[in-house]
Amino acid sequence: MPGLSIHVVDVSRGLVAVGMAVEVAFLPDGGGRQVLASGTISSKGTLDHLALAATLTAGRYQAVFQVGAYYRAAQVVIPDVPFLDAVTYDFGIADPAQHYHLPFKCTPWGYSCFRGGA
Repeated sequence: MPGLSIHVVDVSRGLVAVGMAVEVAFLPDGGGRQVLASGTISSKGTLDHLALAATLTAGRYQAVFQVGAYYRAAQVVIPDVPFLDAVTYDFGIADPAQHYHLPFKCTPWGYSCFRGGA
């Protein structure tokens, strides 16, 4: 099963990050960032977008997680100038036949993102 999946958990509150805005883009050689998918995290904790189920091109990608806006919308008290606002995570897809899973764990003060095994 090729493609990309993203799962977001707000570990500070022990919840999936329902409503967090996320964007995924392809960064082709020579420039010209191409947005593949954008949306909000579902009640399953995932970014559900048909483009992510496709076989993706080998190359560089970028996921942008709107952490600051998520915590503001959830009425979590954070500073006016948040420590984390938009978190940009650059990653590569070397083998398009494989599935790439990005678990993203966050708090208002830190995050972890890695290639998981889903």
